Amino acid sequence: MVEIKQRKAGRGIADRRRRLRDNLWPDIDDEDLWLRKNRVGFTTVPRTINLIGRILDQMSGKGSPVFETYLALWCWVFDEGFVEVRTPRELAYEAGFAGPRAEATWRGRMRKLEELGVIAIKPGLLGDFQYVLMYDPIKVIAGIYESRPKDVAYQSLVSRLIQIGADEPL
Repeated sequence: MVEIKQRKAGRGIADRRRRLRDNLWPDIDDEDLWLRKNRVGFTTVPRTINLIGRILDQMSGKGSPVFETYLALWCWVFDEGFVEVRTPRELAYEAGFAGPRAEATWRGRMRKLEELGVIAIKPGLLGDFQYVLMYDPIKVIAGIYESRPKDVAYQSLVSRLIQIGADEPL
């Protein structure tokens, strides 16, 4: 029963936001917008992805930001939380790396993400990083912060989780 009420509430919010948008931009057509239900090529991304990224970059240490690599993985993942990497060069490029050291830099960032515990990597015929499992980043971050002081990045993430009504604030 609660789930049905939440779905109805979600539609009400969506309807109100649509009415507000139409009021603010009366001449806009849906075809002019990137609407999830009208387009292909979407994945589910946490509303907190930017805050997750800040925390991951902070934890990875100076000179080794990992968020762009993590975001590139999110853009390849499907609902089963698993990515099959067929061309590491492509993912390296999407993560912002180019040139002769692109793949080596990408591999280093992938190892760092694995060390942080947000992904697991398995080798395959196409290389050491062919299979990537994407763990729930909120649970991973919660586990990391059990043994460290709660800083501004953590508090920002908790605040946003509460704001969006997430079931699992840290």
